[in-house]
Amino acid sequence: MSRESEADLPGEAGGAAGEAVLPGALPDDLRAELIAFRRDLHMHPELGNQEFRTTAALKARLELAGLKPRVLDIGTGLVCDIGIDQGGKESGGARPMLALRADIDALPIPDTKLGVPYRSTVPDRAHACGHDVHTTVVLGAGLVLAELAKKGQLPHPVRLIFQPAEEVLPGGAPDAIESGVLEGVGRIIGVHCDPRVDAGRIGLRHGAITSACDRLEVSLDGPGGHTARPHLTTDLVTAAAKIVTDVPALVARRIDARSGLAVTWGRIESGHACNVIPQHAELSGTVRCLDLKAWRQAPDLVHGAIQETADLYRAKSEVNYIRGVPPVVNDPDVTDLLRDAMERRRGPHSVEDTEQSLGGEDFSWYLEHVPGAMARLGVRAPGERTVRDLHQGDFDADESAITVGVELFTAAALLDASR
Repeated sequence: MSRESEADLPGEAGGAAGEAVLPGALPDDLRAELIAFRRDLHMHPELGNQEFRTTAALKARLELAGLKPRVLDIGTGLVCDIGIDQGGKESGGARPMLALRADIDALPIPDTKLGVPYRSTVPDRAHACGHDVHTTVVLGAGLVLAELAKKGQLPHPVRLIFQPAEEVLPGGAPDAIESGVLEGVGRIIGVHCDPRVDAGRIGLRHGAITSACDRLEVSLDGPGGHTARPHLTTDLVTAAAKIVTDVPALVARRIDARSGLAVTWGRIESGHACNVIPQHAELSGTVRCLDLKAWRQAPDLVHGAIQETADLYRAKSEVNYIRGVPPVVNDPDVTDLLRDAMERRRGPHSVEDTEQSLGGEDFSWYLEHVPGAMARLGVRAPGERTVRDLHQGDFDADESAITVGVELFTAAALLDASR
């Protein structure tokens, strides 16, 4: 599926007619190096907060380019500024930086691809979400921007953020923020691989582009008893069943239906005998939401609905509501920056509208602090007919997407200076 040739990707020289071509095109030798770098990451996937080899490889390459990356306080991941002189001064003035973010962790699933030399060498570990591509794109953009900075062609500083543990709720972004990665940052951008979009194109959307996803765990307790006399005890199985059926309906009636707030159960467990009312029951599920405001109200709504239902059946309830991630809500101005950057590089045909996903992404935590936007990076080989998806063992990316991502980010960094 992966390719090294990009002859069929239009707009390589960039720009619509009459527009000056932006500097920062990806040189052929660096393109080849980045493909090799991505394949090395793909062969050696590491889970969240265990990305020591990945962090070391990034640090070594950035230092080779004369940069000064800093490992995050949590021990994995990096932050690296470009366009800061030896005295710590910004070459482009005091304007807040644009940050480019990548996530560097892999998934705990086996790599099932066949016939590729870069298949994972680690059992039950795979870069099945494209984080190796995201990482390589930000690295490549950083190397190109570093060269521009040496030539005095980088208008103001840019920050690279290589974040660990995106796949671990509530994500590694809060730890990265705690490490200071947003200090001095005014805007942040990122990409996410999308196997439904052709390589050479990106998908953009104003507003929410992903959904919130939280985890819910409920424990119910009662004195137990004989099924012949449920009126003398707490009928715990019925209480659990009512929570499963009634709580989603109650929550749905207490919030605007357009918010898409949904409680869905994945596990219910209670009892061991047909004639014994149990003393304990457990339920777990997820809470997903399309709207940021509704997501912020969700814990109180869910807690209240569970408590009311449990009280009705005299069951003692304990709720563990585990915050996952809010939706990624793209800032309109930053989204337009990405659109302009892509169109300058590859023309209007290279941008398409995209739908809001029901998946979660911890990039959203950065947007609680600074405006930003995420683009969907096309990784499907043009003409590919096989239906692929993320988080599957056979996921792969057309490697021409690396060039597209690098040039999107470099163009955005250059255009951001004029806004």
